[in-house]
Amino acid sequence: MWASREFMMCVALALWCLSARKAYSQPNNQVPQVPALFIFGDSLVDNGNNNGILTLARANYMPYGLDFPQGTTGRFTNGRTFVDILAQLLGFPNYIPPFATTRGRALLQGANYASGASGIRGETGNNLGDHISMNQQVDNFARTVQQLRRFFRGDVNALGAYLSKCIFYCGLGSNDYLNNYFMTDYYSTSSQYTPKTYADSLIQDYSRQLTTLYNLGARKVIVTAVGQIGCIPYQLARYNGSGSRCNEDINNAIILFNTGLKQMVDRFNKGQLPGARFVYLDSYFSSQDLVRNARTYGFEVVDKGCCGVGKNNGQITCLPLQTPCDNRQKYIFWDAFHPTENANILLAKKAYSSKSRSFSYPINIQQLAAL
Repeated sequence: MWASREFMMCVALALWCLSARKAYSQPNNQVPQVPALFIFGDSLVDNGNNNGILTLARANYMPYGLDFPQGTTGRFTNGRTFVDILAQLLGFPNYIPPFATTRGRALLQGANYASGASGIRGETGNNLGDHISMNQQVDNFARTVQQLRRFFRGDVNALGAYLSKCIFYCGLGSNDYLNNYFMTDYYSTSSQYTPKTYADSLIQDYSRQLTTLYNLGARKVIVTAVGQIGCIPYQLARYNGSGSRCNEDINNAIILFNTGLKQMVDRFNKGQLPGARFVYLDSYFSSQDLVRNARTYGFEVVDKGCCGVGKNNGQITCLPLQTPCDNRQKYIFWDAFHPTENANILLAKKAYSSKSRSFSYPINIQQLAAL
């Protein structure tokens, strides 16, 4: 039985490599460091899953994608997202495709399940229309596992060995605050929870969702903290607090969530999920670092969107066919909410290879891939 399982695993991996070479060209004969990358999240990493649903959280129009090789695809930035760059750093010859349009053998290199406006909680983002919540994204991955089984001819051990080598990226939580807790005219969560009990509730739900991914085969998992969203152009255009340009009520609430998320990673790594290795990306610190060291990184504008309407280009986000700023390489923010491609490049490179635990804890993504 052992020899049979090993044989089937080798056959399946060979088929995956063959399909990848046939469908895509690999520059410089680069081989991916892991078999597949599976992505869960919101608009920061959505690459087109929202294009076909009824929602205001869509970016399948110009000037979104202005600098992306394939043009407008549904990415909420001018070019590549964080996970697009991460996939390239991991050696993938192409971008990880959206689950909405991907089936069959293509799933062997991974899929992107992310959805703009989605969150950990199911109702998060309802104010913007339809979305694919984290619960639904996990369900979609379960369907993927069912599809992948046929490539391993039902050998669950071989499939498990394959999945254990893949990387799973999970980045959620921003909308649970922006499009839920702090949207008091639409949601009641702020009256039901204190910031601490809300953060605790989110961590409890997220822990359950990540444990489900673990039970489906995930072993190498990246989770991202929520960035300093009290300082994005959308908030700067609205908040009139004294003594600070940022909305520190939101930032302080985010810190509670991030603290709980890092503690959850420690619990998972210390044996709560045997055999798993979780990496925590401190997006709060890295977003602060971009602003504090903007000049060093080549940025000149840290508080305005390159494309948008009103104060800080943040009162209304980038409109269809709107003309964006000319020097978008100098902007940290593309629109009211999302980073530019240049910012994404820096953030992804720090997460991938930085030796500082301030960016990636307890190891970086390059080290995670090598495990």
